[in-house]
Amino acid sequence: MNPNWEESLNHFERMIDSGTESMRIKAVIKLSKLSNQAPEYIPSQTIPILSNLIADDSSNNSSPLQGLVVHCLKCIARQGDDGRLATEIGQSGALCSILRLLPQSNASVQKICLKCIWCLVNFCNENRLIVAMNGGLEIIVNMLSSSMDGVRRYLLEILSALSLVRVVRRGLVSLGGLRFLVEAARVGNMLSRERACQAIGLLGITRRVRRMLVDLGVIDVLMELLRVGDGALKVVAGNTLGVILANIDYIDLVAQSGAIPLFAELIQGSESVGQEIAEDAFCLLAVGEANAVVIAEHLVRILREGNAESKAAAANVFWDLSGYKHTVPVIRNSGAIPLLVELLSSQSNEVRETVSGAIAQLSYSQADREALNESGAVPLLLDLLHGDSEELKDNAAEALINFFDDTLQHETISQVVDHPSFRSMQNRLGRIQGASDNQTVSSMRQMNIDQAEPTRVMQAYIEDQVLASSKPLCKHAL
Repeated sequence: MNPNWEESLNHFERMIDSGTESMRIKAVIKLSKLSNQAPEYIPSQTIPILSNLIADDSSNNSSPLQGLVVHCLKCIARQGDDGRLATEIGQSGALCSILRLLPQSNASVQKICLKCIWCLVNFCNENRLIVAMNGGLEIIVNMLSSSMDGVRRYLLEILSALSLVRVVRRGLVSLGGLRFLVEAARVGNMLSRERACQAIGLLGITRRVRRMLVDLGVIDVLMELLRVGDGALKVVAGNTLGVILANIDYIDLVAQSGAIPLFAELIQGSESVGQEIAEDAFCLLAVGEANAVVIAEHLVRILREGNAESKAAAANVFWDLSGYKHTVPVIRNSGAIPLLVELLSSQSNEVRETVSGAIAQLSYSQADREALNESGAVPLLLDLLHGDSEELKDNAAEALINFFDDTLQHETISQVVDHPSFRSMQNRLGRIQGASDNQTVSSMRQMNIDQAEPTRVMQAYIEDQVLASSKPLCKHAL
């Protein structure tokens, strides 16, 4: 009921030190049962004893004590705060002993070993490196290659945790284990799938591995995660899919898989980084004119129905897309221009800044200037020129400079040619005009899609997520 823990610990030590095999077994079984009730310092003091016990017994594959000790270590690893006991187990040498025991054991002991390793690598980042540096990756990949059906989920979730270690990701490619990482993103606990997805994103930054991942069916896996994942997982999956999109050869594959509506959902989500990732993805997908048409339809709907944040994100995409020659008429035909002009009067400063930027970019096209003028853009831009926001004044000045050359607007805009923002923007545009590429629309904001690589937002997000992935899977999953 209320055991004397010190006395119980002393009794356990005596049984392990001088007891018979049967007495040792009973002592280990009792410790396993009581580990979730004892104060943390009690199981902590048993870890070196158990570690020595399994190390001494690791050459005896038939000993029933092996599996019981490993099970006891698993029970201890699940206790305590912040994975401290799991860390102590790894540092004691017990994890290395379990790795040596794993390939030599029968099926029942292997399952116990894998459950214990699962706990140790999920509750402690340092244990992942211990496994990686002691041949653990090779063992896991070999077992997966042998179709270990009864324990395959444990193997895949261990692999996903290990894959957050750089040396493991490098080893996966050389060992032919990429297919198992893709499988780990397809099945298992959602956090485990998220980790596998992060690792895929990091590996996919290189063109050779990106091609291998696509051949392994990673696009379908990522699309499923975008559909069924929670908010955080959808962001990770969208980001990784954006990395795949960096190869222009895969743009049509991703679009045909139904990615555009799902990225539109990210635009409307609550995660600001998800919106940025979706914006980058849309800019890559819009390389195909047919894709640009579909994207524009979704963005127009968001401009009509979305909240302020999603409207700003949608306008930001239009700002980027209006720098591509082939998408300029797409934007005009989508009906976006009247909506953008209307949003110049938004109460949200963020919305007005992104909308004015998109309008400034669109104003380089004469046909778009006509559409903007018909929608009443010029008076609103003149008002923005006299506002407090420097970005709004710069965007308004850039657009008005383009309108200044139009006969109908020349007299109206001549009234502000001496405005400091107008003059400053004229000077800036004059400096870059000489160096601008005649094959692209001149602009203050441009993007080169010919040599598309993962954007800085995508790369930074993956790296940040790997650093933040110390949270354990549910302790009760086992």
